[in-house]
Amino acid sequence: MTIDKQLPSTRTTEIDSICLKAEVIPVLAIQRVEDAVPLATALVKGGLSVLEVTLRTDCALEATRRIKEALPQASVGVGTVLTPAQYRQAEQVGADFVVTPGTTEALYRYGVSSPVPMLPGVATVSELMIGWQFGYRRFKFFPAEASGGAKALKAFAGPIPEARFCPTGGIGLDNADDYLTLPNVMCVGGSWLTPKSLVEAEDWDAIQRLAREAAERFHH
Repeated sequence: MTIDKQLPSTRTTEIDSICLKAEVIPVLAIQRVEDAVPLATALVKGGLSVLEVTLRTDCALEATRRIKEALPQASVGVGTVLTPAQYRQAEQVGADFVVTPGTTEALYRYGVSSPVPMLPGVATVSELMIGWQFGYRRFKFFPAEASGGAKALKAFAGPIPEARFCPTGGIGLDNADDYLTLPNVMCVGGSWLTPKSLVEAEDWDAIQRLAREAAERFHH
């Protein structure tokens, strides 16, 4: 296994600079590409400038491209990346970072050489150790609540205290603090900031209020 010795310092710094901008990263599953820019604009105006657009919908890549063009000040990641081919697509639409739900060796190998940093998904200490071999020190913990929640991440800090996490999955206003108070948690991801009903109603003001509430409540 060839490992890029530069990866821990350079990639860790890139991910840290993104995650330090916001303690909450809205996770967006955009159904209509026309919603992309107004939705992202509402979140950024509300104080959340780091966004993750998931590849769970057909228009996700085009949505990412439009958001990047309209809001150059935002950090826009592409999530639910499962293969190196999807990773390449994320690069092509200008993604600032890539997020995976779980991580394969192929993704780690691609990520090491990509100009776009990856936040690899892990759910267990064994998966974390595989990423560690490739030089990764920052991870997505997914699905967070189903994988043991804040108690699991607290336990991860015992054997591997240098690792930092962005937990996602089952996190909302009521339990985000459980994670954000842990020293090995950088930020949390969640879809609660973009309720389907508000997006379908195009109620961007309400989404901006939700974003502001989260930004103010969980401010560093």
